[in-house]
Order: sequence, then C-alpha cells, then structure tokens
Amino acid sequence: MIDTRELVDPQLLPFLDALPGGAVNRHTLPARRERNDALILAQLPDDLPVLVEEQYLSGPTGPASLRILKIQRHDLADKAPALLHCHGGGLVMGKPESSLPTLRHMAMTLGVVIVSVDYRLAPEAPYPAAIDDCYAALEWMHDNAKALRIDSQCIGVTGESAGGNLAAALCLMARDRAGPPIAYQNLVYPMLDDRADATDNPVVGQFCWTRESNRFAWNAYLGATAHDAVSPYAAPARESDYERLPPLYLSTGALDLFLDENIRFVQALAAAGVAVEVDIYPGAFHAFDVAPDADVSIRARARRLDAMRRAIDRMSD
Repeated sequence: MIDTRELVDPQLLPFLDALPGGAVNRHTLPARRERNDALILAQLPDDLPVLVEEQYLSGPTGPASLRILKIQRHDLADKAPALLHCHGGGLVMGKPESSLPTLRHMAMTLGVVIVSVDYRLAPEAPYPAAIDDCYAALEWMHDNAKALRIDSQCIGVTGESAGGNLAAALCLMARDRAGPPIAYQNLVYPMLDDRADATDNPVVGQFCWTRESNRFAWNAYLGATAHDAVSPYAAPARESDYERLPPLYLSTGALDLFLDENIRFVQALAAAGVAVEVDIYPGAFHAFDVAPDADVSIRARARRLDAMRRAIDRMSD
C-alpha cells in the first residue's frame, strides 16, 4: 500500500496526528462512543444569539420516542427556510451535539431553522431504524411548518459521512413515497455504497475512516441483509433511477475513502438531469473540514454554506 501521508495538506497534519488511531470495530466501538461524548462536553459555547432546544417527537418506536435538536436564531423571520440535518459517525456513533458548532453557525448565518435528528444507531438498531427516524423528522417538519415558522416548500437536507447517506436516502424515499418536498441536498463526503471498501484506488481510505472501519459499520447497519438485497434507502449508490431528485451539492476529499463512490454518485445524478455541483479538496482525508484552522477546511466550510445560501435564494426567486 502506498503511504499517502506525503499527499496530505501540510496544514492538516497536526489535526491528523491528534485523531484516534486504529479502526472502529465491535471491540473499539464503546470507547470511541465515549470519546465522542467527551469531545462534545469539551466544546466551548459561543456567543451567537442562537437558540438550541431539545424536543421529543413521535417516532417509529412510539410517542415522544425520537429526540431532536432544534437550532434557530432568536430573531427568526416568519416562513424561514429550514434544514434537516443528519449527523455523521458511520451509522454506529455520534449524536446531534457533535455538530452543534457547525449547526449554530449555519443557523445564524443563513437564518434557517435546523432540525438535527438523534437517530438510532447500529448495531443495536440496524437498517431501517436510522432512515425511518430521519423520515419521521422530515414529516414532522413539513406537517408542523406553521408552528415552526418555516416554509414547508423550502426544506433542505444535509449531512456528513453517514449523515450524507441518510440525507441522500431521504431524497429517494420522499420522491418514491410522494412525501414532503425536499428543496436541495447538501452532502459532505457521504457514505453511499456498502461496496466501497473494495475500491482499488491506492491513495484513499488510509486516514480517519478506513476500509476496516467502513466494513464493520456497513455490516453493523445492514445486519443479516443479503448482499444482493440491499435497499437504495440503505445504500443510495445502489439506486438505478436518480430522476426527479433535488439539486445536489457534494464535497469530498481527494484522499477520502468515499472519493470514488462520491464521484460516481454525482455523475449518475447529472446523467439523470439533476443539477449537481461538486468540490474535491486536494490533500484532504475524511472529516478534514473539522480541523479549525487549516485553509482547506475553512474554504470547505465556506463553500458548503455558500451552496446552501444559493439553494435557498433559488427557492425565493
């Protein structure tokens, strides 16, 4: 295997060296979850005039069973645009709080109401638990648009990594069920294909999220599902019809394990007549945009926001 460290953006190396080593597997998963919770607690609050409210919705498992975080500015305008957010974590880790700094900034900058879903995690709750939770939250947003003071015709979806999987799957599910309209999809290095760890690209997947971690996560999520029976709602790269999907913005890193599947996904949507935009960042591995001070990370976060702003502006034209 090629050592790709020399290909990493030099400004990302301190962040890379601070990341936990080793793969995520059934032995390391409890410790990785605990570390994620500790990182959340260590996050310093900011002084943005943004309200964060925890709520419990009726979900697939019963009344008041689905936890969400609702994030919005204090001076929210009526019929504001809205955003359903799905957090990352390989479908086996994470919670909405892990994305709060990013979401608070989005809410303040864009004037959107954000709902971030604390969906059930694998392996305790395999597919379709996570996507069912996220779809329930999408329906709640649409059905309660007036009370939420949001525009039911301007709800976008976004997510990082596993959250990008769920956001993309929501677009397929909403289309196929004639469900709530989704205005746009904003995906950050999305985890789209359960076959991705078989890629022969020698320069991807060596850092942060490896083939071994990916294989474990997909096995945990899919459970006993037969390989040839994997639903596109579980792995959106398996869809054969991408027509009538919302416009797509996708960003990924040139060293990310998901690079090839992300490019194929963009190409497939473009071939189906979907408006697509893609950014690929050189020297960037999975989750690179979390690095606070690297120029490439700052640029990626700004471009993601800009894509959302332009999508919202198109809805108001």
